[in-house]
Amino acid sequence: MKIVIALGGNALGNSPNDQLESVKKAAKSIVDIIERGNDVIVTHGNGPQVGMINDAMEMASENNSSYEMPFAECGAMSQGYIGYHLEQAIQNELKSRNIDKNPVTIITEVEVDKNDMAFDNPTKPIGLFYTKEEADRISLEKGYQMKEDSGRGYRRVVPSPLPIKIDEEETIDKLFKAGTIIITCGGGGIPVIRENDMYKGIAAVIDKDRTSALLAKNIDADLLLILTTVDKIAINYEKPEQKWLTKMTTQEAREYILEKQFAEGSMLPKVEACLEFVKGNKKAIITSLQSASRALDEAEGTVIVEEGGEV
Repeated sequence: MKIVIALGGNALGNSPNDQLESVKKAAKSIVDIIERGNDVIVTHGNGPQVGMINDAMEMASENNSSYEMPFAECGAMSQGYIGYHLEQAIQNELKSRNIDKNPVTIITEVEVDKNDMAFDNPTKPIGLFYTKEEADRISLEKGYQMKEDSGRGYRRVVPSPLPIKIDEEETIDKLFKAGTIIITCGGGGIPVIRENDMYKGIAAVIDKDRTSALLAKNIDADLLLILTTVDKIAINYEKPEQKWLTKMTTQEAREYILEKQFAEGSMLPKVEACLEFVKGNKKAIITSLQSASRALDEAEGTVIVEEGGEV
């Protein structure tokens, strides 16, 4: 079976040392799936990691000890260092089980539409917290859009446009067909727009689950496996009438979305990504990292299929 595994950035820890330990657990779950005879592509989030890189670059720039680093380049840095850690951990786990396969990391650019409506309303906070006065100064000096964030101060916000094309997709597909374990589309990919038929990096954040769904669909994967912090999706989450879902059709998912059962910025984009992928009688599963292998047997997780499709 061909599986795209979307690994959450928060599962990788909040510092390089945390991440080195966290990826060992992730590698065990990933190699459990590989050991069962499946071919996998691993995508991953980068929220804490790109934030850490951006903060360091911002502070260095503010102190005039370094050049200002564009946000797209911060995303590329996060892809490289997360990919390195994942690649090493997977390599070590494969060797410990005598599995003759090799992982490789691909730094990935993802095209977005420069006319995407998300550019009219940036909502994704990144970087450091500032006072109102500092935020006004930075906005004036650098042209950043700044918004108040949860009573903690002001932060820069960037748009979150939809992915439309994965630039390295042909290379990914060729390596995948050759049996390579691929780590790609980190953080949803480095967002780029096309100008005069050339790519240009921009300050934006692409949802990694939506990019994962696009990749899974285009390479004709059999399964999209989204790993998060819970074993199953719940409706009425953290309420007395909470109910865990083992299976969910696309029609049921759309009804739950209308009821606002899934939190924006959390479970909602995961469910929406699954809805995109399962068109054409495909299957998606949302579960936790530790339950990933068991979810393949539908012993854990929430399975999502088209209305009328096989569950």
